[in-house]
Amino acid sequence: MPLTPPRLATWLPPVLSFAILTLVMELGLWVLAVPDYLLPRPSQVFIALYVNSAELGRSILQTSIAASAGLLASALLGVLVALALSINDGIRRAFYPYAVFFQTVPIVAIAPLLVIWFGYGLRTIIAVSFIVSVFPIIANTLSGLLSTDPALRDLFRLHRAGTWTTLLKLRIPAAVPHFLTGLRIASGLAVIGAIVGEFVADDYSQGGGIGTLVLVSIKELKTDKVFAAVLMASLLGLVFFALVNLISRFTRRHWHIAETRE
Repeated sequence: MPLTPPRLATWLPPVLSFAILTLVMELGLWVLAVPDYLLPRPSQVFIALYVNSAELGRSILQTSIAASAGLLASALLGVLVALALSINDGIRRAFYPYAVFFQTVPIVAIAPLLVIWFGYGLRTIIAVSFIVSVFPIIANTLSGLLSTDPALRDLFRLHRAGTWTTLLKLRIPAAVPHFLTGLRIASGLAVIGAIVGEFVADDYSQGGGIGTLVLVSIKELKTDKVFAAVLMASLLGLVFFALVNLISRFTRRHWHIAETRE
């Protein structure tokens, strides 16, 4: 079933507001004569995007590879951990607090340790992206597995369905929307984690990722290039979010789950 194109009323307001804000910033920075090295005008950022398009493209590709691998790993392991925690109350009480604690540890503090354990390069960047993005998937999927309709659980017990039958045919399908919510949150966090990982562990292979480009541009006082790189990173996060939304719509139709208006 083909997806309908977005309606004009959906995308026109943000486009108009972006254009107005860009124009106001352009005129305001020009009138106030703000130095370019402090805050470049939007026109200078767009010029930097064009001039450095090849370098930005290579960097964003490197970051997208790391973020995609980290998000995929967090989705797979997050679901497995949530399933394990949902099966037994004792296991959940014993290990779920560790998952919460693991999420509260600042990633910037442990990233240097990951460099010691895994070395510089893509593996460490993927590990940082994974660590940042895995908890929302665990928490949301576990919530879905534990919040199955009691009436449906009673119906399965009435028909003498076993634990695994109930899990596969009732609890997992009911948890799909919760998993997709966690995946939507994790998609943006995976990009953030990849960039933080590049700040600490990039080995500059093939020019490095977008985080490395930001660091290099700051040291060279090319503020317009920094803003261009940040804009590309934001667009990458939006692409990830849009892809997860697309997967969510397809999956909900497949499972015949009613969609809420987003």
